[in-house]
Amino acid sequence: MDFLRSLSIAASGLKVQSGRMRIISENIANADSTANTAGGAPYQRKIPTFKSRFDDALGAQVVELGRIEKDKAPFETKYEPGHPAANAAGYVLTPNVNSLVEQMDLREAQRTYEANLGVITATRRMVARTLEILRA
Repeated sequence: MDFLRSLSIAASGLKVQSGRMRIISENIANADSTANTAGGAPYQRKIPTFKSRFDDALGAQVVELGRIEKDKAPFETKYEPGHPAANAAGYVLTPNVNSLVEQMDLREAQRTYEANLGVITATRRMVARTLEILRA
């Protein structure tokens, strides 16, 4: 039973980190997305939130992906008078996505994902080893 508990807890971590990586990938993909209309708002960075809840079936805390919030950081401006999204003064608003920050977040999510995957791998080995011992 404890093997199943550890597998379920690690699986919830995998699910959350994969969702986090999806959001970060979306931010990186839209780092240069400007508005379609003149003076419009560009892509706004998304920030994943996490929440923990007590799972009655497992008898343990599990983590879940919470609301996806929009970053309230101001947009950058770039002077490009010929751009279709430029305002009357010739400035284009660019997304508030910093590629370096996104890469750091992505790396952290990847490491956490790998840690949860390591828990699952170790648990599977323990189950296999236990079965070998019981067969002998």
